Amino acid sequence: MIPITSELENHVLPLYEIEKRLKPLGYVIGGNWDYEQGTIDYKMADDDGYQFIRIPITAEQGLLDSPGVIVRLGTPYILTHKYEAGIDTFADNGVLQGSFNQFQEPVEPDAEVPDKYVEKGKKLIEHVEHLLL
Repeated sequence: MIPITSELENHVLPLYEIEKRLKPLGYVIGGNWDYEQGTIDYKMADDDGYQFIRIPITAEQGLLDSPGVIVRLGTPYILTHKYEAGIDTFADNGVLQGSFNQFQEPVEPDAEVPDKYVEKGKKLIEHVEHLLL
């Protein structure tokens, strides 16, 4: 994980406005959120793992699943998740297990970020700053 110094940090904005500007570009609310905190994610690439930009968000007024929620942005960072190639040999099987455990766990959830994605990530964060601030 590589933190990126950014003017986004500590800015407070309506989540609706953030989503309106960033979703058309491919940014999404990360899947591992709760009612008070989450992340805005952008998948940069998928060579030798998945490279993401992640911007943490924390609810300031309301809850993340509520209309009109206001969020505080955290320090953006770049990370790489590495997955095992091929079949997941440790996956549970069966109809019930398959309906809940559909996705492979990363082999390295915080793998080293290749240099080319550090520079790309910094430029993408500058673009997000321009769109939101």
